Amino acid sequence: MKSTFFAAMLALSAGMVSAQTIEVKNAWVRTAVPGQSGTGAFMTLTAKDGAKLVGVSTPVADVAEVHEMKMENDIMRMRAVPVLDLPAGKAVQLKPGGYHVMLMALNQALPKGATVPLTLTFKDAKGQESKVELKLPVAASAPGAAMPASGTGHKH
Repeated sequence: MKSTFFAAMLALSAGMVSAQTIEVKNAWVRTAVPGQSGTGAFMTLTAKDGAKLVGVSTPVADVAEVHEMKMENDIMRMRAVPVLDLPAGKAVQLKPGGYHVMLMALNQALPKGATVPLTLTFKDAKGQESKVELKLPVAASAPGAAMPASGTGHKH
């Protein structure tokens, strides 16, 4: 019993949530100051049997969408993606500069250390819908991201 509890606590502290066949790891939201209208949420999604991310919602923003950023003719473009495929067993990263959750028309500031409730809606191959309820930490950068060592490469 102790080892099961310990494993569950370890999974929670590692930022991993699992619901049915969808695993969510390393989820976080970038900070937003008062008056800022948008920010991003990032995570890694793995669907054991394959699925599609078909919706996102949160009470902290009027609009929550999956977006894709990519280079087109030397210009970085961002666009909404109505459905994000999650191939069976393959980790799909939602990260700055790629796929991500865009939170727009924010209703409040999102300071470092706060948490953001976020609901992800998925559909499996049979069209069955499931939801994953998350509470994401707010941070200035990815939790656990390596910080540059002082004195490395910066010269005046």
